[in-house]
Amino acid sequence: MLDPIIVEVVRDGFVESVHHGRVAGLDASGALVFHEGDLAAPVLLRSCAKPLQAVGMLRAGLDLDGAQLAVVCASHSGTDAHLAVVREILAGAGLDESALDNTPALALDAATAAQQALTIGPDRLRQNCSGKHAAMLATCVANGWPTDGYLDRNHRVQVAIVAAIEDLAGEPAAHVATDGCGAPIVAVSLHGLAQAFHRLVLAERSSAEGRVAAAMRAHPEIVGGDGRDVTRLMRSVPGLVAKDGAEGLFAAALGDGRSVAVKVLDGATRACLPAVVAALRALGADTAELAGVAETPVLGHGHPVGAIRVPATGWRGER
Repeated sequence: MLDPIIVEVVRDGFVESVHHGRVAGLDASGALVFHEGDLAAPVLLRSCAKPLQAVGMLRAGLDLDGAQLAVVCASHSGTDAHLAVVREILAGAGLDESALDNTPALALDAATAAQQALTIGPDRLRQNCSGKHAAMLATCVANGWPTDGYLDRNHRVQVAIVAAIEDLAGEPAAHVATDGCGAPIVAVSLHGLAQAFHRLVLAERSSAEGRVAAAMRAHPEIVGGDGRDVTRLMRSVPGLVAKDGAEGLFAAALGDGRSVAVKVLDGATRACLPAVVAALRALGADTAELAGVAETPVLGHGHPVGAIRVPATGWRGER
């Protein structure tokens, strides 16, 4: 069955493009209260997995909190402020950036990337996953595991991470692939992803899940960066824990356990935020401060002439 249209692009009243996708919405008890599309089909979790991967590392003996734990959960913008926190994690484990094995890249922050391109070029520290990789190394050091080959799927740190994701999602991984940064990444259902975020926000503060949620809430600027959708969302909705991922994936949970997960089938990031905001509203969340981002403007000659939005007819949950 074809997954439905969840977002459309409208220009001067004309529907120019559409994005098919899947949406899951859970209430405070964790019950599925609305959905669109095939929720049983597995999706690669990409960077939405980072908070769940962080839980796996904490359970395996990693001891971080605050900004350091937030950057473990981050697809950070690669600014100097982000790099300082990543370096703290490495130094705490007696390592430096030479131990990192993530894929070199330019920073996500445009100004930083432009300067980087003129100087050192792509590198591992400014790549958005460097916090996660620093934590994987620190977890190895804490346990006396070898740091060489830490990205191997059979390495003990990766086995611990996959076990935590399966536990939080309540289902076994359907597939293991290689993420853009080089780390293993698993696929679970969109329902499982929403369930994992539901568990994150309801956990006891002293638990691994509770520590991750607290760090993300306290440091939304570390989880993404200034101007990033995920940071704006967490700053605007009190108690929200949210994470964006590549290929049109996004998950978020309110403090009382209500949670949503969105997968845009064509991988278009532009469709994520309108769908996530609509899903949160369908759950009764107060998203008044997000009115300006619920529909991203479409420009004509520099002026708004339309929007990227949930279809005017709505979808089951949004109505």
